[in-house]
Amino acid sequence: MTLTAHWIHHLNTWQSSGMTQAAYCRQHRLNVKTFAARLHDFRNEHSTPAFIPAQIQEPPPATALLVLHTGHGSRLELPITVSAAWLAELLRCLA
Repeated sequence: MTLTAHWIHHLNTWQSSGMTQAAYCRQHRLNVKTFAARLHDFRNEHSTPAFIPAQIQEPPPATALLVLHTGHGSRLELPITVSAAWLAELLRCLA
């Protein structure tokens, strides 16, 4: 439902008045239930979405390599994007 200028004016005036909905409605001879319904409509029309779509970025291709050489002639090639925590755990296991 599109709100009329009449209701938008009342809702904005009420919000800045500091009055309760019931008191504002009594003073302006408005039906409290109708006022509450128009306030609900107003908030639905002017609310921002609760979720913002995420921009998912693909990781860069793993063309760059991290090469580890051991003293025993072994060689281990890992993508440069490997996590430091994972690499540290691997080195602890190999030690």
